Amino acid sequence: MAAAWQRPYLNVFKHFRVEEWKRSARDGDVAALTDARLKGTVYRIRGSLPASSYLQLPRTGTQSLGLVGRYLYVLFKPIPHKHFVVHLDVATEENQVVRISFSNLFKEFKSTATWLQFPFVCRAAEGSVGDRTAKTSKRDLMGAAPADVRWTCLVLDLHSILSLYLSRRYSHLKGVKLCSNLLVKTLCTSDLVFIPDVTFSKARQADLACRGVAPMPRDMAFPVPKGEKWHDLYDYIRFPSEGSKLPYDSIQRSCPSPVAGGQDPEDPVCQLPQPLMLTKAIRDRLSLVHQLTSPKAMPHRSPVVTKSIPEVHLAAPWPPRAVPAADQELEKNQRLNGVGDAGKSPAVTDDGIHVYAHQRSERTIQAVHTSSEERLSPDPILKLRMIIGFGGCSTKWALWTRSSSVVIYPCHAVIVALQIQTGDQRFFVGHTDKVSSLAFNRNSNLLASMQSGPLSVMRLWDFPTGTCLSVFKPHICSILSLSFSYSGAILCAVGKDRHGKTMVVVWNTAQVTHGGEVAVLAKAHTDVDIQALKIAFFDDTRMVSCGRDNIRLWRVRSGTLRSCPVSLGEYHSLEFTDLAFEEGQMAEREPEDRTLFVCSKSGHVLEVDYKNVCVRSARRLLPTQPQGRQWQEKAGSGTGPGIAINSISISSSFCATGSEDGYLRLWPLNFSAVILEAEHEAPVSCVCISPDSRKVLCTTAASSLGYLDIQSRNYNTLMRSHEGSVLAFSIEGVWKQLATVSQDNTIRVWDLVSKQQLYDFTAAEEMPCAVAFHPTQQILACGFDSGMVRTFSLAASDLLVEHKQHRTVVTGLTFSPDGNFMFSSCLQGTLALYSCMEQKSHIQRVLGNVVARDAGSGPDTLVVSEDSRLLAFVGPSKYVVTVMEACSLDELLRVDISILNVTSTALDSAARLCFAPVPQKELLVSTSSNKILVLDAETGRLVREVSPVHKMSCSSLALSKDSRYLLTAGDKVIKVWDYQMRFNVNFQVYIGHSEPVHQVAFTPDQQHIISVGDAIFLWDFLALPAEASPPSEACSSGSALLLGAEGSSEELKDASDIPRQTVPLPFLSSPPCLNVSSVHQGGCQSIFSESDKEEEAALPGCSRMVASGDKEASVLVVGLGRNKDLIVRPKVRQESSRPPGQSANELRKETRSPKSQCSIRPDSYRHFTPCFKASVLPQSFLSPPAGREVLKLKAVIGYNGNGRGNMVWDPDTGFFAYTCGCIIVIEDLHSGSQNHWLGHAEEISTLAISHDGQILASASGKRNGDSHCQICIWNVQHGVCTAGLFHHETQIQAMTFSRDDRFLVTVGDYSDRTIALWNTCTYELMSSTLISEPVHDVAFSPFSHRELACVGTGAVMFWQLEEHGTDVNLKVHRAPAPDVLGSVELTSLCYGADAVLYSGTNSGQICVWDTDTKSCFMMWEADEGEIGVLVYGHNRLVSGSNMKRIRLWAVAAVQELRLKGPDARSGSVMLEHEITLDGTIVSAAFDDSLEMGIVGTTAGTLWYINWTESTSIRLISGHKNKVTEVCFSPDETHCVTCGEDGSVRIWSLRSMELVVQFQVLNQSCQCLAWKPRPIVAWGAESQHVVAGYSDGTIRVFSISRTEMELKMHPHAVALTAIAYSTDGEMILSGAKDGLVAVSSPRTGMTIRILADHKGSPVTVLQCTRKQYHDFGLEGGELWLATSLDRRVSVWASDWLKDKCELLDWLSFPAPAGPEDLSSLPPSLAAFCPWEPGTLVYVGFGMQQEALFYSLHKKQVVEKIALPYFATSLSLSPAAPFVAVGFSERLLRLLPCPAGAAQDYAGHNDAVHRCCFAPSGRHLLTASHSAILLWELTGG
Repeated sequence: MAAAWQRPYLNVFKHFRVEEWKRSARDGDVAALTDARLKGTVYRIRGSLPASSYLQLPRTGTQSLGLVGRYLYVLFKPIPHKHFVVHLDVATEENQVVRISFSNLFKEFKSTATWLQFPFVCRAAEGSVGDRTAKTSKRDLMGAAPADVRWTCLVLDLHSILSLYLSRRYSHLKGVKLCSNLLVKTLCTSDLVFIPDVTFSKARQADLACRGVAPMPRDMAFPVPKGEKWHDLYDYIRFPSEGSKLPYDSIQRSCPSPVAGGQDPEDPVCQLPQPLMLTKAIRDRLSLVHQLTSPKAMPHRSPVVTKSIPEVHLAAPWPPRAVPAADQELEKNQRLNGVGDAGKSPAVTDDGIHVYAHQRSERTIQAVHTSSEERLSPDPILKLRMIIGFGGCSTKWALWTRSSSVVIYPCHAVIVALQIQTGDQRFFVGHTDKVSSLAFNRNSNLLASMQSGPLSVMRLWDFPTGTCLSVFKPHICSILSLSFSYSGAILCAVGKDRHGKTMVVVWNTAQVTHGGEVAVLAKAHTDVDIQALKIAFFDDTRMVSCGRDNIRLWRVRSGTLRSCPVSLGEYHSLEFTDLAFEEGQMAEREPEDRTLFVCSKSGHVLEVDYKNVCVRSARRLLPTQPQGRQWQEKAGSGTGPGIAINSISISSSFCATGSEDGYLRLWPLNFSAVILEAEHEAPVSCVCISPDSRKVLCTTAASSLGYLDIQSRNYNTLMRSHEGSVLAFSIEGVWKQLATVSQDNTIRVWDLVSKQQLYDFTAAEEMPCAVAFHPTQQILACGFDSGMVRTFSLAASDLLVEHKQHRTVVTGLTFSPDGNFMFSSCLQGTLALYSCMEQKSHIQRVLGNVVARDAGSGPDTLVVSEDSRLLAFVGPSKYVVTVMEACSLDELLRVDISILNVTSTALDSAARLCFAPVPQKELLVSTSSNKILVLDAETGRLVREVSPVHKMSCSSLALSKDSRYLLTAGDKVIKVWDYQMRFNVNFQVYIGHSEPVHQVAFTPDQQHIISVGDAIFLWDFLALPAEASPPSEACSSGSALLLGAEGSSEELKDASDIPRQTVPLPFLSSPPCLNVSSVHQGGCQSIFSESDKEEEAALPGCSRMVASGDKEASVLVVGLGRNKDLIVRPKVRQESSRPPGQSANELRKETRSPKSQCSIRPDSYRHFTPCFKASVLPQSFLSPPAGREVLKLKAVIGYNGNGRGNMVWDPDTGFFAYTCGCIIVIEDLHSGSQNHWLGHAEEISTLAISHDGQILASASGKRNGDSHCQICIWNVQHGVCTAGLFHHETQIQAMTFSRDDRFLVTVGDYSDRTIALWNTCTYELMSSTLISEPVHDVAFSPFSHRELACVGTGAVMFWQLEEHGTDVNLKVHRAPAPDVLGSVELTSLCYGADAVLYSGTNSGQICVWDTDTKSCFMMWEADEGEIGVLVYGHNRLVSGSNMKRIRLWAVAAVQELRLKGPDARSGSVMLEHEITLDGTIVSAAFDDSLEMGIVGTTAGTLWYINWTESTSIRLISGHKNKVTEVCFSPDETHCVTCGEDGSVRIWSLRSMELVVQFQVLNQSCQCLAWKPRPIVAWGAESQHVVAGYSDGTIRVFSISRTEMELKMHPHAVALTAIAYSTDGEMILSGAKDGLVAVSSPRTGMTIRILADHKGSPVTVLQCTRKQYHDFGLEGGELWLATSLDRRVSVWASDWLKDKCELLDWLSFPAPAGPEDLSSLPPSLAAFCPWEPGTLVYVGFGMQQEALFYSLHKKQVVEKIALPYFATSLSLSPAAPFVAVGFSERLLRLLPCPAGAAQDYAGHNDAVHRCCFAPSGRHLLTASHSAILLWELTGG
């Protein structure tokens, strides 16, 4: 209860005398002033930062106000156009302090256990301009206060806030902090609710006192002039309160709307506190018990059609199944209400959802409970049995367990525990990169492991159980040593941090075994070298380290890490490598009185006295002397080189050393003589004596692991492994042997039973690339990178024969299954056939240029069918798969698998092949777009398709002998698939490899699987026999219209088309095929071949049968409460019932979720698929300070033709917007000026504008890390994003506003299949419905905001919105398409005149529907292709299709025909006009009369259409494909771009319009340059552009004459760089092969070829002027050439004198990378305009940086760090600015020499081109097909 002195209320400001500032505090601009309206003193708090200007009560945080009143009254007014923050510190009965904050700075509600943050919405005065604008635009009102914000009385119910949001009990108010910017009159607390504008007489009449309600006291009252009303002048807000809310819980004035029930809003009774309606964000925080015990009563609804609900379970043709208790109650209620309630809806309440159903033909309605989704079983189907491999990152780490029977060691990313007696392995899996170090505590129950690299991470494991106890970041990138304390309470590590500095870190791990966290005890940087560090076993806080020139003792004390060096004297210059403490316990000695042994590279072993910190003695171990003298010598007395010791281990009686000479040696502790030794083939990396002192573990640099048994004196090898990546393997089934080839130049043969290595062949000068076992003989064939193919006899260990048919790398090698033939191929495209009838094979036939040269190499390059009849390979191009007769190499079939993707110009190419067993007659082909195509091996027909298979290309695939399981390898994972794709989830994923998997295959007995990459993995295959596998059906037994479970992310689709038999040219200008399946993120699991379709039609409950079989419409009513999640329960038809005798369990097995059946991409181009991007978003971003931006985005060139409905035009306001990548471009059609809205990070798919033109909605895909797509809501007037919506999981393809703009509906693509309904006043999600079939388009009725329709597979769905208070009911009626259309997709729709709806189909028809009767009454053939766009206006209809046509139809007679019903004919519909454009129609907007409009196509063009004049004018155009180069004209009036589509385009910089375009068919334009301004007079006739093409040609174009003047062919391969000399008289061109040609545009002759960069593509050519004798060389020109291999050559030339001399040659270092340089960032260089004689270089290197190299000093003079490796570079000629583009979609501007960098966003992909204008005032950047023009403002 409140204290008596606080009753009935307390004026806080008056009680604490704020004006004296003794018990309160203030900071910043806080002043008392008189307010004219309130006629009293108020306090103004203002300032730029809320934290710096505030008023605080009480004065200090240690004091407390102690105010116990339930309600806090805040009388305040936000300062217009500003933000404010208020903090309340509230104490709970548990003595916990909770901070409650509210502010108009907050965008969303957030909560923790001790902090609640509420957004405060400042509404404008009711009736004001701002209020009317808000109502009209439905804009989000969060943000700064409006200009006419009012004084507000805010009532906070502190008791309810704590109870509802945190389940805490309120005690008292502890403190208040009012931060700028606001005016505040006072604060009051009370247990009463005070109501404004209520007199005491009214209060007595209404008896409000008994309800805890009273009139407003005088201290809190606002003055009300006579004749005015309180609510017209002020705002009264009670929180928590009932009312509409924003998407986030917020504090705001209720939306002005009629009071429910017709109550007077001034009636004090209606102003009483109402029950709280909680949004989902708050319900999630309430307990489950609260939700179950407080059900909400649902409003009464009348049934739609049915008069009664039929009885359930009365006529079931099968025995009833067991029903859970909750379901029994539901069924009981259904039975009770299903009999005799003729006029009522059933009183069934199942979480607020009501279900209605028809009773047809006396059919029984059976409730079906869908089973959980079916998966590939068993799960897991693979179990890792053994790994052959050791090391990976380092070979130093191998440990004994306490029992001395198990060895722990890392194998790349897996930690292996090996039982030395049995050979059994146990695995610790969790690391994602190579494990670099291990450490055990003394009891071997706690294991520490660390992976190095950029994603370094430390893991602690419970060794007995294999459980990972903790994962944490170690602050170290590369580790040198790791050590556990004796007790396991302390862990210490030393390594390099990300800056390359040595760092020592100590962690407290004492609580980790009890569920606690790992804490950093101390860490320190050091400049000394450390190679080994160990914790002293007698004291957890002491450590010892050794390294080059030092031995140091460390100690942790008071949270700091300190060290002291051991005085080494004459041994100070030794390189120490390892250390070990003396073992054993002695009672008479102190714990720290221990001897420390330290070894070195020079052979010295030092004994260090730990207690006295000094060297006690030193010995030097020398090699064996000829006389047999032993090694023990005093330090310094021996001569010659010592034994380089890498590792030392000490036991109580002897010492073990491992040395560089490959010897493991055992010594007595006085090192008097060698006791035992074991020689290895490589240096010994590590030795470790077992705890029982009977065995010594040993590792070598050759990745071998073994141990020496001291008693038996036997050495046992535990593991051998390849030192490099394993490239391929082959399995021999008779003798159970495995052959592998590796990058370490070895061929090894392993025994699959014992897992031991049998043979090891080494090729010193050659690397083996391919290997194959003969199927019946002990013969092994191997192909090498020299082109040699050799066969070996394993029985005789002899080389049989060498074949020299190939001259380059052997890419494929295989035997036929019958063993009669062998096949090989090479990188030059040669295919060889060998006869193997005898032991020595001989060549039989050689074919040239038949195998694709650029298809790569791998184990699945050549495949032979199981019956040895057919040979398949990729060739003669990578787009074609060829099938030959194996015995003769006669060609039987060529299959072109290339599919032109609508999102790129790249053709799909084949990668790997696999034959199915003979009965299937199928050939599997994996492609570059991550698909698997299943082809008929005899006809080439495409049977089906799986997509996507892996994130990156599939590297290997294999099929089991019974054709039940498919193996694929890609990225670093293995997937096992159900080949028939019968389940909801058809694959399982297995990790473990840290490098790409090169090959995967079944063993011949099908009991195991082998995968190779970083190591050799042997897996147990646990699949059940064929007769024991679970049954599965292709369709579900109950086909519901709505609601489906999530499917997997793979797609399969039917295909019956015969693949093309001819190879298409890469850049054919034919119409794109838009209905092909593309890589997408959606889920799909059902696969139907042609034979499957017939079976499917007969299966009960199949979704296709429901769509077209039963024409009687389905009606569902969905009840959605504001406090309930959407649940849709469809009725079940009799035809989906199971046959008699079938059990309920069988039914559940047969049931499939609707979503899994329909995630196949439908036959419609309407669905949006984003362009493929390899780029990712940046992890950091340096935003320029406000007002200090140097760059300003001026214009965007391009329109995204890949979008769908991504252009809007309002003919009334002239508002015109379209998308380009992730940018929304707002263009003024009169002036051509642009504004740009940046709010998306991914490609925008679609746009929608409200009918009042005030709100624009835009949608894009998921950002990195997000789980849902992004929808931005924009205020058109201010151009700001006011809200962000997140709900859909894949892509959003369509959006539309209701006619009154109250609702926004958004539709997901065919994978998402969700329709979401949003309230545009609050942007709260009102409804979300999952549809079992893809929805292609949606539209609201123009006559009612409660009606909308959507189209999909074979039907139109008519939706009715019914509102009951805060609840929304969705009533849907599914009307099937006419039978005459057959199986059809309804792809587009629009409403026409009253009660008319038009819909287009994918076969070219337009159907007309009566919205009253929900039936189609007429149709006509409108086009030959799919109709994707429909627009209606004034009795006319516009249709757009994928035939590139738009057509205008006169449909005035449709209303008359509607009365005729189904007998209506289309003869009265007339085609008025037709216009053919340049691509498929994807967007359109017209005026109301359809006289003019704007249309967008997939070619990236926006057209202005005028039907009256029958004209089409290109408004916006751009490159459809990737832009390859950008350049300014010398006078900066124009710019030129070129692209992969072979076009060269000239743009006007003034209007950004396309001036002229030069098009070369079937070629890609790779580079271009504008001829520089000559010294003589400049004119239009001298303006030329030179361009280089993919066929090696150079073309010179005249701008003035718009024609090609010259064509040269100086190169045999594609050009990659081109430049004019400074005087424009020569053209320098570089090609992919590294040759640089110098050609004369006057004569057309090539005068010089430079081969200095041969072998690596030239990336940059640049020319600049110089003084004639600068650098001691003649010539007035300096030019450079840069190649991809990080080499830069600088030349001085005088072309008139034919002089060209090399000035400098630069080669920049880089870490080891892939052999394919094209996958690395480009090497780029440019002359520095402001530093003559200096060039700037960026590229792949040791660091991510830009290097300034001085040609005078011959050295790098400056380095600028970069966040990533650069992909583009340009230097401003006017100001010291460097523009750098990155693949992380980032543009960085670097002011030189030392200015602050500025980052700029807006690019949708990698910024691969940037170019400054000659004046330095403009900058061009290119990102895929988008071109951005930036203006330099000067900052």
